[in-house]
Amino acid sequence: MELLLSAQIGILVAASVYLMLGRNVLRFLFGLVLLSNAANLTIFVAGRLTRAEPPLIPEGLTAPAGIAANALPQALILTAIVIGFGLFAFALALVFRGYRALGTLDSDEMREAEPRQNRRGVDQASAASESRP
Repeated sequence: MELLLSAQIGILVAASVYLMLGRNVLRFLFGLVLLSNAANLTIFVAGRLTRAEPPLIPEGLTAPAGIAANALPQALILTAIVIGFGLFAFALALVFRGYRALGTLDSDEMREAEPRQNRRGVDQASAASESRP
């Protein structure tokens, strides 16, 4: 079972890297979500898959009776899911705002703060300001 989940983690990471290398900012965001899910699955597999009982301590004992499942990976994954959703919502709002302001989702065309260079390597903004009287 761990081998199957490890293969699934590899597929998720490969798909996320493919999406994140594109120029579209929305595809980058979905790649980031896939990478987050791959990390959550990695934590889940690292906690080992067992058919053990929940880690409940019976009354009068100081430790669980018998083999108990590890609850720490589950708590970490739950926290990571909440943080990942918050990151996704914030990034989606930024992408939406960028699209409304710039009219594109192509990261190469989102050059509001960067001057464009012509073929000679001179910034067009500085060349235009120098040519004015």
